[in-house]
Amino acid sequence: MSDQIPPAPDMTPKGSADSATEMVQVVLPNDANPLGYILGGTVMHLIDIAGAIAAHRHTRTLLVTAAVDGLQFLHGIKVGDLIILKSHVTCTFNTSLEVAVEVFSEETLTGKRQLTSRAFLVFAAIDREGRKVPVRPLLVETEEERRVCDQAHARRTERLRKRDEAMQRDTARV
Repeated sequence: MSDQIPPAPDMTPKGSADSATEMVQVVLPNDANPLGYILGGTVMHLIDIAGAIAAHRHTRTLLVTAAVDGLQFLHGIKVGDLIILKSHVTCTFNTSLEVAVEVFSEETLTGKRQLTSRAFLVFAAIDREGRKVPVRPLLVETEEERRVCDQAHARRTERLRKRDEAMQRDTARV
């Protein structure tokens, strides 16, 4: 391992579009349950990957998944269909950021697309020793981007409240 000090992270604000990501793959039989639909765990795995890519593009740091909020399965995706995952950064905090991931199915023969899942993931930026590091700010320019970031702050407040309650319950049990 090198004794050199790593460069300070780039703190230049970056827009959400700069790190937007789209992943596409075909749903194969080994991805599916006996009914011929993609497994929920496989979808969750792909959501985590798509979210991490957008987060890495924004921060250019090491990251760990810290939370998943609002995961919803709205429709199944059949074997042979395409699964399309679109992710983008919605808000940044001090050492973490939130990424929205939307999942679509696309019928290969008709091109019909529908939203099948969505989730919000939180990633924490860390250094090689696992210490938290600051993340670059998100450039929020439009009223819609401000609204989305405000919603992310509300989710964060609720998530931290629930975490603190759980920690107090666990401490009381010991």
